[in-house]
Amino acid sequence: MQTKTLTRADCLLQIEGITEPQVLRYFETLNAGDFQETAALFAEDGILEAPFEDHLHGQEAIANYLEAEARGMRLKPLEGVGQTLENGRRQIRVMGKVRTPLFWVNVAWQFILHPGGEIAVVTVKLLASLQELFNLQNKSDH
Repeated sequence: MQTKTLTRADCLLQIEGITEPQVLRYFETLNAGDFQETAALFAEDGILEAPFEDHLHGQEAIANYLEAEARGMRLKPLEGVGQTLENGRRQIRVMGKVRTPLFWVNVAWQFILHPGGEIAVVTVKLLASLQELFNLQNKSDH
């Protein structure tokens, strides 16, 4: 997969505080179920740190994981903030929600972008305790 150069004009989604097209396209492509396109936003050696998973390295591993695990999810990013790091990379933090087939959960995403814009790392964190997740699961069983 080859990484495409994106501009803000390529993106339909708006997230308060976020202008980086790769971050916006990450959410757009995931919500569209276009997991190959999502994976192509990552650098060749990009990393996805998903909840309850080992780190996924490389575009192919990321695409395969998303294909298996992200179907039926709806991401709702609400707001974010970014800063430039000493090494020229950008760190972007986005807060929002994800709807799974069973429930909504609060989520935080942290992106590290290479100076050229490719996604180096995405860390996804659930903002719920294990007890809250257990309670949500029990509610969905009834």
